[in-house]
Amino acid sequence: MATGKDRQKQLAREHYERQMQRRLEREQKAKRTAIIGSTVGVVIVVGGIVAAVALLGGNSTGTDAASSPTASAADTATAAPSASANTGPKPYDAATGTCDYVKDTAGGKIKDVGMPPKKVKTTPATKTMTFKTNLGDIVVELNNAKAPCTTNSLEYLAKKKYYDGSKCHRLGSDKFPMLQCGDPSAKADGKSQDGSGGPGYVMAEENLQGAQYKRGVMAMAKTQAPGSTGSQFFLVYGDIGLTPDYTPVGTITKGLDILDKVNKAGVIGDAGDGTGAPKQTVEIKDVTIASKS
Repeated sequence: MATGKDRQKQLAREHYERQMQRRLEREQKAKRTAIIGSTVGVVIVVGGIVAAVALLGGNSTGTDAASSPTASAADTATAAPSASANTGPKPYDAATGTCDYVKDTAGGKIKDVGMPPKKVKTTPATKTMTFKTNLGDIVVELNNAKAPCTTNSLEYLAKKKYYDGSKCHRLGSDKFPMLQCGDPSAKADGKSQDGSGGPGYVMAEENLQGAQYKRGVMAMAKTQAPGSTGSQFFLVYGDIGLTPDYTPVGTITKGLDILDKVNKAGVIGDAGDGTGAPKQTVEIKDVTIASKS
């Protein structure tokens, strides 16, 4: 017959096993779902209550299911798209050479600079994007041929000075090697609710077939919802095993040493997932995009 002490040990063991199982589920979920997110008011339903949350894009609200250490992985899986498949942005139309940019109705902080032109060209195949930062230049070769709508949007935002003066707000450190930028409202202090900023429009994801997020890739952030790509992007300085859901728009040709330096400095305001604002501030002073000669 089991003693009271034996029963206590059994209960403690069962409690520990449940904790480990939940932790394993969270880790597995984090690897296979949308890990890079712009926090633009994704809607989830938990126990019949609708709450606006961020999908690991920052700390947008106190009910952030992804950044809260008490939230279950199942919570984020119920995230509903901000627009239905019928009303969401359509992919690039090669027949007409047009892109579909639609109003972002998900919420978030908007820096309204209008809409990019819908008519685009897939030539030249590549364009050069230069971020002038307080730490030096980061140069990216954009894949205009395979991601024309994204490239067109970035070029439009650059001309509108949209990124000027903005700070990269999220660093993943060694476990999640990427630096996320593109929220013009971000303070990057480890305390603010960064990651909710956008241009007021969204577009469809592109260039996803066989997409990999290895060292040197620049890709676009989004929420779980398809067709939710906006202005935020992430620069990869290691290898990340993400699912192919984020537009790989280019390759970093200069400035990886800057990212390594920022990574080495570490993070502040850890969100509980190993990410936080970079201790070494990265401020984008100016952005230019030019066709390769």
